[in-house]
Amino acid sequence: MSSARTTVFVTTPLELEHVARIRSVAPDRVEVIAEPDLWPPLRYVADHKGKDGFARTAEQEARWRIHLGRAEVMWDFPPSSADGAAGLPLAPNLKWVQTTSSGVGQMVKKLGPSAASLLVTTARGVHAQPLAEFVFLALLTHVKQLDHLEREQQARRWERYCGDELAGKTLAVIGAGQVGGRIAAIGKAFGMRVLAGVRTAGKDRAAAMGVDAVYAPGRLHAMLAEADAVVLVAPHTPETDNLIDARAFGVMKEGVVFVNIGRGQCVDEAAMIAGLRSGKIVFAALDVAAVEPLPAASPLWDMPNVLISPHSASTVGRENERITEIFCHNLRCYLDGRIREMRNVLDKARMY
Repeated sequence: MSSARTTVFVTTPLELEHVARIRSVAPDRVEVIAEPDLWPPLRYVADHKGKDGFARTAEQEARWRIHLGRAEVMWDFPPSSADGAAGLPLAPNLKWVQTTSSGVGQMVKKLGPSAASLLVTTARGVHAQPLAEFVFLALLTHVKQLDHLEREQQARRWERYCGDELAGKTLAVIGAGQVGGRIAAIGKAFGMRVLAGVRTAGKDRAAAMGVDAVYAPGRLHAMLAEADAVVLVAPHTPETDNLIDARAFGVMKEGVVFVNIGRGQCVDEAAMIAGLRSGKIVFAALDVAAVEPLPAASPLWDMPNVLISPHSASTVGRENERITEIFCHNLRCYLDGRIREMRNVLDKARMY
C-alpha cells in the first residue's frame, strides 16, 4: 500500500463509538471521514438506509462528492447522489468496500465493469444468531400453537389442550454457511433430526457440520421429501433462482412448515401461496419476498398461516458492533498488504 494515509469514508449511518474504533486501528495511517449530517435520519438501531426522502443540501452534496472522490476505502456502498448519479463513478480512487450485508452478490453483479477490480468484503456471519433465533421463533410459534393460546387468552378461557414439540422432527436447511450451521446446531439442541443441502456433499461433510445427513444439489428433492420443516438460507444466485418451485413444494410432506430467511427470488411465490391455501404448507414464516416491500395487494398479508417479517430478522442492536469488528480486522490486513487474510471476501463468480 502507499505510504500516504488511507482515506476511509463512512457512507451510511454508523454509531460514533464504532467510528472511533475504526480510527483507533491506525490513526497515523488512516483518515476516517464520518459526517453524520450527510447520513439520512435513522428509522431504527443499525439502520443502514435511513428514512426515505432524505436529500442533502447543495453544500452537503458538494462535501459528499469531495469525500467520494478521495475515498480509497468505504464503509458500505454509497447511496445515489442528489442528481441520481450512482456513487461509484464519483469514487475513482476506490479500492475496497466493506458492506453491511452478506447478500450483496446480485448488487455487485449489477455494477458491472465498474466493480470488476473492486475488493468487496461482506458481513457474512454477523447475522447468524439473530436469523437462527427467528427461525426457531417461527417453528415454536407453530408447534406450541401460539395463535390458539392468544385466542384463548383474549376469550378469558382456561381449557387444557395438546400441543406439539420439535424433538424428533426432521429439519431441512438449504444453505450450509454460518447461518445454516447455527440453525443446525440449535435444531440438534432441540432434539431434531437435521439435514443440510450443500454444494458439495463429501464423505465427512455431515460430521463436520454436526448434522445427520447432507444432500448435494441433485438430491435436493429427496431431502425435501423427508422434512417436517424446511428453512431456506441460500443467497440469490443463478443456481438458486426459483430453486423452490412448484415441483419442490410438491415433493414436500403434507403439513410442512416453510421458513425463508434467504432471498425471495429463490422461491416460486405463486406455488408457495397455492401450497399455503391447500394446507400442503401448514405454516410459513417469511423474512423476504420476491418483491420488497411486499406489495399491499399480496394475498400473503391476510393468510392466517403466514408470519411476515419486513426483512428485519437479521437486524439487532449489536449488528454494527459486530460488523465493525470485521472491518477493523480487515483494515489492519489491508494496510499491511495481507489481502489473503481478510475476512468475508466476496467471491464475485459465486456471488457470495
